[in-house]
Amino acid sequence: MTAASMPQDKNSHIIQTIASYGKSLLGFIRKRVKNDADAEDILQDVWYQFSNVVNAGPIEQTSAWLYRVAKNRIIDKHKKHSETLLDDILPATGDDEEDNFDFQSILLTEPKTPETEYLRNLFWEQLFVALDELPENQRQVFIWQELDDMPFEEIAQKTGENINTLVSRKRYAVLHLRKRLKQLYKEITEY
Repeated sequence: MTAASMPQDKNSHIIQTIASYGKSLLGFIRKRVKNDADAEDILQDVWYQFSNVVNAGPIEQTSAWLYRVAKNRIIDKHKKHSETLLDDILPATGDDEEDNFDFQSILLTEPKTPETEYLRNLFWEQLFVALDELPENQRQVFIWQELDDMPFEEIAQKTGENINTLVSRKRYAVLHLRKRLKQLYKEITEY
């Protein structure tokens, strides 16, 4: 292979990857963000990063890499809401020892250290895993309301659902997330 043909091979690999994964990756992102413009921005960032990495060397598992980068970009987008999100899904420490877990002290700790950054990323990763376990209607209400700051009235207009139904769906989502994140908290604090 000549040096002149290498950039052409990388470009054709990028084009082929975009053709193969573009539609499904955009669908994956759309499920997790407020609107199509945000989804397209995130997808564009994923392709930009992909082109930079491909130019540096081959990627072993392209599909896994693309979805991991997309999930990280989605998490970065939602991190700005982390304090209000934590207030909702993580109960304040209470009298009951079973419910006595406090992610806020871990996640909102300053200064940032490699350990706190690792825990923050682990939290967001597990939050999205737990969200993926929910029925679509519960997951979507939670994402719109908590991560995208969409009021229930707007969600009701968008979906045609009753506000009380939406509140109930969010409540079930929050209960599930509390249960799942409580397990994560126990794993972290048992070290």
